[in-house]
Formats: sequence, structure tokens, C-alpha cells
Amino acid sequence: MASLWTLLLHRPRHATYARLDSDGTCLGFKQCTTAPGNGAWVQVHEAQLAWLGRPLPSSARVCARAMQHWQRRTLSA
Repeated sequence: MASLWTLLLHRPRHATYARLDSDGTCLGFKQCTTAPGNGAWVQVHEAQLAWLGRPLPSSARVCARAMQHWQRRTLSA
């Protein structure tokens, strides 16, 4: 019965974004279903308050998925 409710009441997933300044310092966090349009926002795995005012660790960022299918990519010899 629970799976029926999850199918009927599907909620969009929220992604977590961190706003960075020009030096890469974390200024704030935001959770939303679509990427923020204004400002330098990057998607992160989670929001940690210890990152505020400090450079964002590279391990915090979510890697963007490849836009092309792996079979269509050209491989260097």
C-alpha cells in the first residue's frame, strides 16, 4: 500500500546548491528542484555549515553527467 501512495503522491527531489564568490568561497546554500539561474551556484552533495566563509572542498561538488552517450564519444588513439 505504501508504494501506491508514493506513486500517487510523487514529490520532486530537491538538490542542494552552494553559492560561491569569485575566489571560490562559500557564501550560502539553497535547496531547490531546478538549478538557480542567477549567481555562481554549484551543486553539492550536502550543505555543511562549516563550509560557510571558507573555500568549498572539491569533494563536495556533484560531477555533471556526460551529455553524450558513451558510444558516441570519440576516443583518442
